[in-house]
Formats: sequence, C-alpha cells, structure tokens
Amino acid sequence: MNKKFLVLATLIFVANSCSNKSETLAVDPWQEAETILARIVPPTFPDKDFLVTDYGAVGDSLTDCTDAFAKAIVACHEAGGGRVVVPAGDFSTGAIHLKSNVNLHVSKGARLLFSRDPNKYLPQVYTRFEAIELMNYSPLIYAYEQENIAVTGEGELNGQADDDHWWYWKGKWGHAGVTREAREHQQKPANERLKKMAEDGVPVSERIFGEGDYLRPSFVQPYKCKNVLIEGVTIKDSPMWVLHPVLSENVTIRNVTIISHGPNSDGCDPESSKDVLIEGCVFDTGDDCIAIKSGRDHDGRRVNVPSENIIVRKCVMKDGHGGVVIGSEVSGNVRNVFAEDCEMSSPNLDRALRIKSNPRRGGTIENVYMRNVTVGDVADAVVRIFMFYANETGDNYPIVRNVQVKNVTSKKSKYGILIEADEGHPVEGIYLENCSFENVSDGNILKGYKNLELKNVKVNGEEVKID
Repeated sequence: MNKKFLVLATLIFVANSCSNKSETLAVDPWQEAETILARIVPPTFPDKDFLVTDYGAVGDSLTDCTDAFAKAIVACHEAGGGRVVVPAGDFSTGAIHLKSNVNLHVSKGARLLFSRDPNKYLPQVYTRFEAIELMNYSPLIYAYEQENIAVTGEGELNGQADDDHWWYWKGKWGHAGVTREAREHQQKPANERLKKMAEDGVPVSERIFGEGDYLRPSFVQPYKCKNVLIEGVTIKDSPMWVLHPVLSENVTIRNVTIISHGPNSDGCDPESSKDVLIEGCVFDTGDDCIAIKSGRDHDGRRVNVPSENIIVRKCVMKDGHGGVVIGSEVSGNVRNVFAEDCEMSSPNLDRALRIKSNPRRGGTIENVYMRNVTVGDVADAVVRIFMFYANETGDNYPIVRNVQVKNVTSKKSKYGILIEADEGHPVEGIYLENCSFENVSDGNILKGYKNLELKNVKVNGEEVKID
C-alpha cells in the first residue's frame, strides 16, 4: 500500500473514532467557556460626567426630558465620552439613542419613565420585530453601529407598559379579559405583511411600519454594536422583548433585575450576536427569561449570522416560559451556549432548558452545555427539546446536536425529559449525567432522537434506562 495513502487512512480512522460521543465527552467543553470569557471585556469610559439636569431635564415625572437626554448624550460623545448621569428623581422621556463612548448612568433613586405615546419613538429606525428586519418604532433605548456603550447604575428603567398601553397590541391579551379595543388594534395583519415582505425579498429600507401597524418595540436594543455593558439597573414593564442585542459583539449583561409580565416580555434575547455574558441577573417575566435567537425563516437565512459564544451564569429565573431557551427564531443558527450555577423555581416557570424550532424556521443548534443548576418547581419539563413549535411546516428541518446537561436537580415538574422531533430528522448527541428530577407526575416523553445517553439520571428516585 502507498505510504501516503496509509497515513491518510489512519488519520481518517482516528478522526472518525474521536467523533464517537464517549471520546467527545472526554474533552471538557467548559475549557472553551473560559476562552470565551477571556474575550468578553466590558467597556470603560473617561472620568467625565454630564448631568442631564444641566441640559434641561427635570425629575418631576411630568416634564418631557427627551431633548435633554439627547443633548447630554451628544455633548458627552463629542467630548470623547464619559457618563451621562441621571440623578435621583422621576424623568419622563421618549426614545433615547446612545452614541459611542457614552455610559448612561441611572443613579440610585432615579427612574426613567418612558412615554406611552408611540409617536415618541418615531422616526423609524433599522430594527427587528420577532427576528425579522424592518423599519419600525425605535426601541426605548437604542444604539446603531456604535462602540463602547453602557447603561449602568442602581436606578430603574420603566417602560410603563400595561394592559391598556402597548401590551394590547398583541391582540388577545389582558389580565381582566380582552377589550373591544384590543380586538380591533393588534399586530397580526402587519406581522403577516412583514413576513410576506421578507419571503419576497423586499429590501429592509422598504419595509416601513409604524402608526397603525401595532408592532411593539423592544426596550434596550444595541444593533450592530461592539463593546456593550448593561449593569445594575432594574427594568420594568417593557412593551415587548426587554434586552435585545442584535448583530452585536462583546456584550456584558450583569446584575440586572427584569420584571415584566406582558406578552413576549422575554428578559434577554441575544440575537445573531457573539461573545455575550449574562451574569448575576434576576428574571421575572411573562415569556422566556433568556431566549437566544438568530433571525426568522427566510430573513434569518438571508442575513445568516449565528448567535454564538453565549455564557449564562449565576442567574435567578422566576416566572417565565423557560429559564434558558434557544429558539424559536434560529434560522441563522446557534452554537456554543454555556449555562451554569443558576437557580430556577416558580409554578409559573414552565421549563429549565428549552430548545425549540420547526421545519419552517430550521437552523442548526449545537454545542449547548448546562451544569450545576438547581430547579425548584416548574410547570412543564425540566429539559424540553421540541421541533414542532407553533405547528409550522416546511422543508428546513432543524438540526440539534451535542447537548449536555450535568448536575441538574429539580423538586417538581410534569415531565423530566421531553424530546419531540421528526423521526426522519432526529436530534442527536443528547447527554445527561448526574441529574435527579423529583415529583415528576408524567415521566418522560422521548421521540425522534439519536445517540441519547443518560448516566446516573433519576426520575422519582429510579434510574432512567434507554431501550
């Protein structure tokens, strides 16, 4: 046999052998998490303060301070950067647009009260609604193609959304029942029109939405930004998704408390973003606590930028549809997600780890790692992988591979492990080790998987065996 051919054949054999799951697990993936963490460095700012009250802001809850915030931010930016400081008081404002090298510092005792008037978020900006690009209302705090930006402090950001403001745009929504106004003013027609525009390849600059379309803005959205810090603040009552970095890199979200129980009030949605740390945060939400996304359907495949290198640690998840969630808008792919040392518990929290997509949205989700998570009471499953989300059909079957869950315990749930995927397109390489799920009422559901491995996994005290 030719010597070169023999060497090549040997290398191929070794590579194939190492692709075996047992060999893969011998390499600690958490070493990669440390490498990612070393790259995530929060921005720093010059030691210069710009007090918003020096630019006309009045903390009386009545004066419109939108222009004062804009003037202070421009002055700070043009001076080379620093802090735009909001002192104690209640400051009413419309959209705030950050610029490079500006840290919006919300002091203890300060509240930013964001206007309920949609016109305060015009003119339209380049944004996303449910992971599709468009021109729409500005997010409440927004930055586009900026570097070194921050929102910090011990103060409060309040979107003032409720059943009568913003939330009813969802359509069928309302804690006290659906009003006539809610039925007549809702997002569905515009949302369907937007999805059709994306499918037809209409340029984003021509996808113009606003008054009369009822597509709610996110709360804080850095779009195509680098070096982002959000730290310390409390955020309440968002119109829609709360923290939504899009196409951004080097993002640190630390010690933030999020309380928002409206429709689609996801706590944090890193979308098509890279090198993101979410640490020490508290989530009490009306939807997923953390939901990692990368664009939806045709639009996600057109942009084709994954979310990758996402680290979640030392967070507390209370109410929400899921604690750490990937999906459902993952058409641009997601990879390298690490979650550790979190606490999750609430009868209104549905799942701990949730991965969701469908054959219309597609996407590849790979290299997902969770360890050392304590779960109290969840309503549905501790681990749920569901590839039929929203019953949407198509030919873009999602790929899920290499998901590892270690040292996760729960006290009460309906299911322990719930896997549902197409038998012809199974999820692959799912590995659970040293997990204990107590008071599970309905056992496990396992359909559409390949290479599922359980090691010392117990449900109601009995070790789970795979046939």
